Amino acid sequence: MSSLSRELVFLILQFLEEEKFKESVHRLEKESGFFFNTKYFDEKVLAGEWDEVEQYLSGFTKVDDNRYSMKIFFEIRKQKYLEALDGENEQLSKYGDTKTARSIMLGELKKLIEANPLFRDKLMFPTLRSSRLRTLINQSLNWQHQLCKNPRPNPDIKTLFTDHTCAVPNGPLAPSPVNQPVTTLTKPATFPSLGAHGVRNHNVLTALFIFLKRPRTPPATPGIVDYQNPDHELMKRLRTAPSVEEVTYSAPRQQAPWSLEDLPLKVALALPQGSTVTSMEFHPMQDTLLLVGFATGEITLWELAARERLVSRRFKIWDMANCSHQFQALMAKETPISVTRVAWSPDGNFIGVAYTKHLVHLYAFSGPNDLRQHTEIDAHVGAVNDLAFANPNRQLCVVTCGDDKLIKVWDVSGRKHFTFEGHDAPVYSICPHHKENIQFIFSTAIDGKIKAWLYDNLGSRVDYDAPGKWCTTMLYSADGTRLFSCGTSKEGDFSLVEWNESEGSIKRTYLGFLKKLAGMVQFDTSKNHFLAVGEDGQIKFWDMDNINVLTSTDAEGGLPALPRLRFNREGNLLAVTTADNGLKILANPAGFRSLRSMGPSAFETMRTPVDSSGIIKAVPGAPVASVSCKVERGSPVRVSPMLNGVDPSKSRIDDSTDKPKPWQLAEILDPAQCRQATLPDTAGSSTKVVRLLYTNSGGGILALGFNGSQRLWKWVRNEQNPSGKATATVVPQHWQPNSGLLMTNDVSGVNLEEAAPCIALSKNDSYVMSAVGGKVSLFNMMTFKVMTTFMPPPPASTFLAFHPQDNNVIAIGMEDSTIHIYNVRVDEVKSKLKGHQKRITGLAFSTTLKILVSSGADAQISFWSIDTWEKRKSVAIQMPAGKAANGDTRVQFHVDQIRILAVHETQLAIFDASKMECIRQWIPQDSLSAPISSAVYSCNSQLIYTAFRDGNLGVFDADTLRLRCRISPSAYSPPGNQGLSPLVVAAHPQEPNQFAVGLNDGSVKVIEPTEAEGKWGMVPPSEAINTSPSTTSNQTPEQLQR
Repeated sequence: MSSLSRELVFLILQFLEEEKFKESVHRLEKESGFFFNTKYFDEKVLAGEWDEVEQYLSGFTKVDDNRYSMKIFFEIRKQKYLEALDGENEQLSKYGDTKTARSIMLGELKKLIEANPLFRDKLMFPTLRSSRLRTLINQSLNWQHQLCKNPRPNPDIKTLFTDHTCAVPNGPLAPSPVNQPVTTLTKPATFPSLGAHGVRNHNVLTALFIFLKRPRTPPATPGIVDYQNPDHELMKRLRTAPSVEEVTYSAPRQQAPWSLEDLPLKVALALPQGSTVTSMEFHPMQDTLLLVGFATGEITLWELAARERLVSRRFKIWDMANCSHQFQALMAKETPISVTRVAWSPDGNFIGVAYTKHLVHLYAFSGPNDLRQHTEIDAHVGAVNDLAFANPNRQLCVVTCGDDKLIKVWDVSGRKHFTFEGHDAPVYSICPHHKENIQFIFSTAIDGKIKAWLYDNLGSRVDYDAPGKWCTTMLYSADGTRLFSCGTSKEGDFSLVEWNESEGSIKRTYLGFLKKLAGMVQFDTSKNHFLAVGEDGQIKFWDMDNINVLTSTDAEGGLPALPRLRFNREGNLLAVTTADNGLKILANPAGFRSLRSMGPSAFETMRTPVDSSGIIKAVPGAPVASVSCKVERGSPVRVSPMLNGVDPSKSRIDDSTDKPKPWQLAEILDPAQCRQATLPDTAGSSTKVVRLLYTNSGGGILALGFNGSQRLWKWVRNEQNPSGKATATVVPQHWQPNSGLLMTNDVSGVNLEEAAPCIALSKNDSYVMSAVGGKVSLFNMMTFKVMTTFMPPPPASTFLAFHPQDNNVIAIGMEDSTIHIYNVRVDEVKSKLKGHQKRITGLAFSTTLKILVSSGADAQISFWSIDTWEKRKSVAIQMPAGKAANGDTRVQFHVDQIRILAVHETQLAIFDASKMECIRQWIPQDSLSAPISSAVYSCNSQLIYTAFRDGNLGVFDADTLRLRCRISPSAYSPPGNQGLSPLVVAAHPQEPNQFAVGLNDGSVKVIEPTEAEGKWGMVPPSEAINTSPSTTSNQTPEQLQR
């Protein structure tokens, strides 16, 4: 078939799809063999229509064409057979077993199809303008009409079967308007008319949001097609639906009730800044940590609970030699530079700062006093107008936009990955987002154009006008399901709207803007319920589901016409800018509690002598004490005798509230002093818990017992627990499939007393692999079936870790001290690492440093390159005097992927993996003198949860290894139950103050602080280290070497 004939088939396919001749579309796809419709194939596989799946495939390949085709048909028939076996149990589908299995198999089929040469060039539909066949016909009719000897102004075309001609009139000849086009071929009502060159309509988001659904209006960009091409899955998959690969629950998610008290309306703090605030951002995990950028180019980090300015950094160029000549020439003129945007990375480990000239600075943040220069990027010509972090392909990246009309994507080392061109004006803002595994970026320019991009080089997927047609910002709700935009027109009109993603149109326009004001309006979202906008000297709030203003506040006055604002993660604090170059912190009751929960003394070690210019204004009536704050050199704060018209020396707060209380170690001695839940055990298992994991979704806990049995608990979504996450306030279900299967390892012939249990969970919670002295078993988490076994002893497997970038690759520590890099897919050991003297007891990967860290019973920590699997270095743990260098050692990376927590029964130790050296150590002492049985970082790596063999639990500050809280066995064990001790501890993957312990009697407990406290104690000041009976001690690297 000729190339043009082949293209005609594609035009017909597009036409059939637009006309919704579904069966004809797929029959032509199969019979022509030109285009393999992956969406249709996916639907049929997930629906289990196996006959249609094979028939459709037969149009493109036969079972014996090649090894890929043979594998494709084999996988399909195997799944069909397995479902037939399971069909006797009608309840299986209720728990999603079949759906999960099909989705897993579909992922494998896609890889095989992409690798199959017979499908080459058949997986992508050509990029066509919408209704291309109609357009060609219209163009042909226009040309035919122009060739008519007597063209009429409004010809009546009734057939396409013959060429068009205008009949000769009986009267005088009609004029010949040569340039007037013929009436276009149209379809009534639903199909848009197209002239010879098509039309443009920017009223809806059709081009991005509706690839497979025919739009009610023409696509926003003529070059964007409404039929299948590789991007057509984008917005269909962006609609809210759980990932088929994740363990989900059948109960529907319910919105938690809310009231006006949830809004932060009362002023809790007033913070003078001394310079105009240009950007603010709360830490993504620490709700009282606020980052502020200034017009002077400076940034400052505030700990609001301690009323403390932790650190400030003035603008300076880090490496002029690496900057462009254009920027160097600009700086030679001493051009002033301001901050345009500050942002935190999602894990809180990096700070991004964008400036009005060229540059972006990335800082590494490891703790209150640890803000280090990381990367300087000469990003754009002119101003860098916006900056945001994203994780395309699970790699942390920075997205920037600027006056040069470009959007760029960089990794945190400063290497550029993408440059997106297409805007005709400076780009004003960006909004990276993802739904399931689709990553994309919205961008807006100052000409009012909005575009959307995938992380590829195929250009913008959208081109439409924003409401107001000028400067607009876009934000998603906290749960990522609702899209909002807020903008300003050149005339000073404001618009706040919600977009309907499934229809590609504006869902609602919010009312309540009364004045026209010059400048850019700021807005933010909170807790999936509220919108807030700074306008007319006040903060206005909307319920997301109601177009009318819910309430407003002027924050006791002093706000500018267009105040900047930013919510914290919990929505209980709201930072707003003031007209006198300051900030006000508004709070709801929960926000006031969070501001009280950390006393100033926790930060005494950071203080320098108090500068009178750093006094924070105490707000009358607010239940927060006024204290002096530390002022760094170079701070924008200046001496001001009057703060908002109030003399600080005449504060209306009682003087007694200014006196910090002496620090005391938080000790939990009674069950009433914390929240806890004992997980039920319907099987009546009493085997001690030796390994414990939270599921990655945070909604379940998995325990491995001494005898090789595994138990799974799940929290369901309901009114008491709308998030469906693990919590100590709701008892979970001990979950088992209806088949009655148990997840039990084969321990036949194993000496359990000498075995080293090991377990690892896949990222999507679909699989768990474990072993207890025997071969490694891979279990399906929904069916509890053993999918495969591998690595039979000897030697026995002692530790398991999934490769962070490939779930098919597993690092397996062995009893004989080797480490096997094993590929499950091909059942092959790719590398065998040797360097330890005794069995492997810990493994941890760092994608940042590209290393694998191993620990062994020889008290050695080794560092391996994951590129070459060569050993870089080994470091011995410094054992206390008289202790032999043996015993299990566990390792875990800090969220910064640089520091490592090493846990041995004799100590907690922190290593810097980049330098491969120990930087801090804690030895059991005083009331916590028993050997350590287990310890882990909290999810944000701010705390270390530690279990001791005598039953005590300790909560340590991760940066200083100072004890914040001790939990006595009496707080969680039943009265009279002597000898109960925790063997293993696990931290919740999203809630930093929740952990679980597995006990030697087989029980598992989830423990959280009381709701009133909200956290586990406070960081002790340095002077308390030697005075508290249960305090910790630190040793410097020099002391460790003695």
